[in-house]
Amino acid sequence: MQDLWSPLRAQHRASAAPLATRMRPETLAEFVGQTHCLGEGKLLRRLVETDALSSVILSGPPGTGKTTFAEIVASRTHAAFDRAHGARTGVKELREMIDAAAVRLGDNGRRTMLFVDEIHRLARNQRDALLEGVEAGSVLLIGATTENPNWACGSALLSRSVVFRFEPLAEADLLALLHRALLHPRGLHIDGLQLDDDAAAHIARAADGDARRALSALEIAAAAVDRDATPRITLALAIDALNAKIPVFDGTGDEHYDLASALIKSMRGSDPDAAMYWLARMLTGGEDPRFIARRLTIFASEDIGNADPRALQLAIAAWDAVERVGMPEAQLNLGQCVAFLACSPKSGASAQAIWTAMADAKEGRTIPVPMYLQDQTKRRLTTTGADGEPLDDRAKEYVNPHSQMGGIGTQVYLGVAKRYYEPVERGLEIQISERLRAIRAMRSEAP
Repeated sequence: MQDLWSPLRAQHRASAAPLATRMRPETLAEFVGQTHCLGEGKLLRRLVETDALSSVILSGPPGTGKTTFAEIVASRTHAAFDRAHGARTGVKELREMIDAAAVRLGDNGRRTMLFVDEIHRLARNQRDALLEGVEAGSVLLIGATTENPNWACGSALLSRSVVFRFEPLAEADLLALLHRALLHPRGLHIDGLQLDDDAAAHIARAADGDARRALSALEIAAAAVDRDATPRITLALAIDALNAKIPVFDGTGDEHYDLASALIKSMRGSDPDAAMYWLARMLTGGEDPRFIARRLTIFASEDIGNADPRALQLAIAAWDAVERVGMPEAQLNLGQCVAFLACSPKSGASAQAIWTAMADAKEGRTIPVPMYLQDQTKRRLTTTGADGEPLDDRAKEYVNPHSQMGGIGTQVYLGVAKRYYEPVERGLEIQISERLRAIRAMRSEAP
């Protein structure tokens, strides 16, 4: 018997849904953003329009349309549609979905589209279960992830899927969504509601490319308008609606490493302003300040080195201050250190020297320690070699450089002609370079 009240129940549920859910596009024509893969003539759009979509994994930040895309495809395709969640759907449920998909395919030739949200959260046994359906062809997979799929989704699934990256929405796209929500039948439903241009611009800018965040802020602001007068969302109201904004940062995923990389590269490029912003982003996002201090200490040796040895001293002092002072005051210590490191002369000479030497030590010919450099208690000094000929005079005993001219040792300390450390002409290494040239000249002239 038909349930006559079913449409009314669905209507009630739809009207209670958040604005971001109500405004979710229902067709590709309504979809905003991602023109690099969903624009006219682009690959992903062609696959959808010709109903030739294979298993895909969609990666990108929240609020960029991954779930919306899956629902649009589900409404267009001839396949059945099922949904799972990487954190909530167990192996048993996944297997039931896959078994049902196999039966459906066998009975009427109809494939099943399975949308797996947060697919990066699947454990190995869950991925193995999902893989069975994908390999058999009964399941058409659409996976969504905010992580890097190259390490989060497993090589087996990746090799059987096409990966598309969804980018944060541009401010112009978000502005279009905001104005659409004012007039759309599924929108705000507030007669005469006005959205000031500066308020719209602020929401679009502060949403960080996240459509869900922008529409949620608009809904909050709209709920607080004065309805006794002309309802109007002002800049002040928009700022209040976004006042509790939390930067997109989880401390473990791509954003964790992207922000750390931006901080390091900004300091390496001698831009203290950019470096200070990325430091602030990390701190406001809840990054462990000890992680930041550790990266600054590494940077001090890797990218500044002997061009200004004070950099390492300051980085270690900042690390010590972080441990002793704690947040939020330790932001002052980290800020001071970042400013100094960004403005310091740069040299990667000492870092390159140890990297090259490490490679030779691991992969090259093993160079024995000359007898006169061995520990004195273990040295085996002889006067003749294996052929009975006298050894080089310098091989008879170790000569302390303090007794030589200029305190420069003239013995052979490595045994092969190899240069690892080549100072640059920046900072203190200008003086080090001059002295090293003189040292090498003196050593090369030694008998």
